[in-house]
Amino acid sequence: MWDLTKYSALPALTGEDGIIVTYKELADEGNRLYDVIGRRCLVFCMCRNEIGSILGYVSFLEHGVVPVLLSASIDTELLTHLLDVYKPAYIWQPNDIPQMETEDHYQSEYSAFGYTLYSTDFDIEYELFEDLALLLTTSGSTGSPKLVRQSYKNVLANATSIAEYLKLTPDEKPITTLPMNYTYGLSIINSHLLVGANILVTEKGLMQKDFWTFFKGAGATSFGGVPYTYEMLEKLRFFRMDLPSLRYMTQAGGKLTVELHKKCAEYAAEKGKKFIVMYGQCEATARMGYLPADQALAKIGSMGIAIPGGTFCLYDEKDETITEPDVTGELIYEGENVTLGYAEKGEDLSLGDERHGVLHTGDMAKCDADGFYYIVGRKKRFLKIYGNRVNLDEVERLIKGHFGVSDAACGGVDDHMFLFVTDESIREEVKKFVAAKTGLNPVAFKTVVIDEIPKNDSGKTLYRGLEKYYGIAD
Repeated sequence: MWDLTKYSALPALTGEDGIIVTYKELADEGNRLYDVIGRRCLVFCMCRNEIGSILGYVSFLEHGVVPVLLSASIDTELLTHLLDVYKPAYIWQPNDIPQMETEDHYQSEYSAFGYTLYSTDFDIEYELFEDLALLLTTSGSTGSPKLVRQSYKNVLANATSIAEYLKLTPDEKPITTLPMNYTYGLSIINSHLLVGANILVTEKGLMQKDFWTFFKGAGATSFGGVPYTYEMLEKLRFFRMDLPSLRYMTQAGGKLTVELHKKCAEYAAEKGKKFIVMYGQCEATARMGYLPADQALAKIGSMGIAIPGGTFCLYDEKDETITEPDVTGELIYEGENVTLGYAEKGEDLSLGDERHGVLHTGDMAKCDADGFYYIVGRKKRFLKIYGNRVNLDEVERLIKGHFGVSDAACGGVDDHMFLFVTDESIREEVKKFVAAKTGLNPVAFKTVVIDEIPKNDSGKTLYRGLEKYYGIAD
C-alpha cells in the first residue's frame, strides 16, 4: 500500500509524549504484529489518535489483514452487536480498555505502543473479497451494522489524488484533529504516509492548551477540520494566533457558513497560508471535490471541482444529464475511489465491486458557468454532525424503540440536530440517549417538546412544519 522503505530513516509518527517512530520502525513493528496473525483475516481495530492505533492499521493494510475501524469509545452494546455480526479473528485495542481482560474467550497475543492484539474464538470466519482492504462505519455509529467496503485500489487512488492536489511532500507535519476511524481523518493519514510526511499524533482537542503546545513545539504545518472545528477555532480567536509553521488548512464534513468561509479565506490570504474546502463521502473512500486555494475567496460557498482522476455531473429527476449552469440536480461522481458497496452482515464481506466506479451521492448541487459546484441540499434525510453522517430516520427509530413512544421526529441543519418528542418527562433523557448512541458531543442536540408531531392525512411526518423550531434552544 505504502512504500515505507522508500522513506526508511524519516520520522513517520511523532507522539505528543515525544516518541518518534521512523518509517523503518513502523514497517518492522508492523511485520512483527503480522507474524503473530500470519494470515488474511478480519480484525476489529479500536481507534484512537495514538501511535499504537496507526501502527496496527498500517500493518493490517500492508499485509492483507482487513480491519474494521471503530472508535475505541464505541457504545458497548453496539460493539457487542458488531462482534456478533462480523465475528473478527482478532481485536487490536488500547491497553486501558478493560473488557477483553475479563472475557475467557479472548486471548492476549501481542502488545506494542500501548495496544494489545487479542485473538477471539468465533467458530466462523467469513470469506473476504480479494481486493477488500478495510471497512468503516457510515453514519456516526447510531446502531446500524452497515459498513462501507473500501478496496486497496480505492485507498491508493484517493491518497494519490489528495497528495497530488495538495502538493504534499516529506516536509509536511499534519496534526491529528479528526478521529482516524472517520473517513476524512483516515484520508489525512493515508495521503501523508504516501509521501513520507511526519504525522503529529495526539488525542488532545482544540480546546485544550496541550494541543496548541504540541502544535507549536512540533511545528505543525497543517490540520483538517469539519464545520464545528472552525466554529470552535473562531471562539478560540484562532485568527489572531501566531502560527508561523502552519501552511494550510483543509475543511470538509459539511458546509461552512458563508461568513466563516470568508473569514478563513481572508485569514489565509492575509497570512500567506492556504485554505482548501473539500467535499467527500465514505462511499468515495474520502474525497471527491476540492476548491483550489486560489479560488477560496472568489468562490465562497463552493465545494469546488472534481479531484484529479474523478468527474462530476448532475442528473435531473428523469435521470438525464443537466448541462445548463445553475440548475439543481443530484450530484453524481465517477472515479477509482468509489468504494465497492456496503456490508450489513458477515456474508457480505465476500461481495465484489457493486458500484463499478459510479456514486450517486444523494446530495443536490448546482454548477456555475465556470465549472465550480455548490451543494444546495440533500436528497435523503441525514445530517452531518461534526463531520459524521447521521441518519435522521434511524435516530427516530432508536428513540421510539428505547423510550417506547409512538411519536418522535428528528430534523435540523448540519452540526445541530433537533429531537422532537411529545412527553416532557423524557426531554433530558432523549438528548443523553442520542448523544451516547452516536458518540457525539451533546451540544449538537436540542430536545424540543411539542403538543403533537405534525403529520399528513396518511400519517407521514410533515418535517417542514418543524423547521420553525430550528432557532430555539432547550
